[in-house]
Amino acid sequence: MTDSPPLILVADDDRDVLEALRLLLRSEGYAVESATSPAAVLAAVGAREFGAAIVDMNYTRDTTGGAEGLDLIARLQAADATLPVIVMTAWGSIEGAVEAIRRGARDYVEKPFNNARLLHILRTQVELGAAIRRGQRLEVENIALRRPAGTPKLIAGSGAMQAVLRLISRIAPSDASALITGEHGTGKEVVAQWIHAASARSTRAMITVNVGGLAEGVFEAELFGHVKGAYTDAKTDRVGRFELADGGTLFLDEIANLTLSQQATLLRVLQTGELERVGSNRTHRVNVRVLAATNADLRAEVAAGRFREDLFFRLNTVEIRLPPLRDRRDDIPALAAHFLAEFGARYRKPGARLDAGAMQALLGYAWPGNVRELAHAIERAVLLADGDEIRSADLALRSSSEGTARLEDLSLEDVERVLITKAMARHGGNVALAARALGLSRSALYRRLQRHAL
Repeated sequence: MTDSPPLILVADDDRDVLEALRLLLRSEGYAVESATSPAAVLAAVGAREFGAAIVDMNYTRDTTGGAEGLDLIARLQAADATLPVIVMTAWGSIEGAVEAIRRGARDYVEKPFNNARLLHILRTQVELGAAIRRGQRLEVENIALRRPAGTPKLIAGSGAMQAVLRLISRIAPSDASALITGEHGTGKEVVAQWIHAASARSTRAMITVNVGGLAEGVFEAELFGHVKGAYTDAKTDRVGRFELADGGTLFLDEIANLTLSQQATLLRVLQTGELERVGSNRTHRVNVRVLAATNADLRAEVAAGRFREDLFFRLNTVEIRLPPLRDRRDDIPALAAHFLAEFGARYRKPGARLDAGAMQALLGYAWPGNVRELAHAIERAVLLADGDEIRSADLALRSSSEGTARLEDLSLEDVERVLITKAMARHGGNVALAARALGLSRSALYRRLQRHAL
């Protein structure tokens, strides 16, 4: 069985040029796909893998400056940094060539192009791109082979996420504590599950606690348990989260929102490995690996006196910083395909697919709610789409100007989202402070953050 010929994407608004390239490349054994606009190029790259792309620098008939092509190159780099891009233009200049290569193009040809030179460049770049991709895939596959069955899927094709994956693979087999940081919705709990599943503790429980949502009065009972009669509603003995996680992993989410007294209580248990249930003086020893997560800057919290430095160092043996989705846009097509499959199966629409406009909308959106917002957008689109094909309107992505719209033009839901977003930004992501400013409890604000995918 022979390998499939490399698929080459050629883009130009002149159909005569596209036909000439198609005939030339097919005569050399390449498969060819054509596009006539930057939007079509991005949609094609989001849907399929190409050996290389040959793209024009100008698409609007009355422009000759190459700005469209330069913007397209930058966006192609964000979508697939391994894709070799060769640019062509009838308005070539040294400055244009330098800028195109600076933006990520591999080479540059002028129209009318020399067929032999173009084919030589193309062969070289296709081979180089294939080698780079083989190396990256081998590295990710090797990591995946070390990942035990049952580990949650972690899509990490982008350079930013492959660096994260390598770090996770190195620390997972150890018992080291880790602090997982990143904005809301970046997948911190998924990373914690991956670490647990790849550790020697994977046969024992992983217990997750949103400690930021625990009120002062129930904090110790939730973490350490209580005995019958410890307080009015304590009808029976209850095991706390630390004991449930004994021998396994305890994941403490939203760690930055603990009060100073809660921090002191937690630190004592982490230092000694000993605890007492509320209402008891009997000491229990626990062997727990602690993973913690936050969207806040804990170093700034320490400097401001809101977070204990000794607890910070206890939790932060290794820090795993997750990039926001806007910094890993080349993962968006794979993430979208994953969520399409998941929600298509859930809602009995197995043929759900994105049209070119929908993929363009996904790639161009800012994603303030990160992967969680992307999942919600795909789920909503699968439900609302008329048939299997999902269009950009079905995604119902919010306009970037929504926050500046007139109050009377917004729905109650939109107003709430805007106010929460502003409060979180004003208080540096600190949920406790934002909740206080909004007149909400922390748990009530957490529910709203989840609902709005913030």
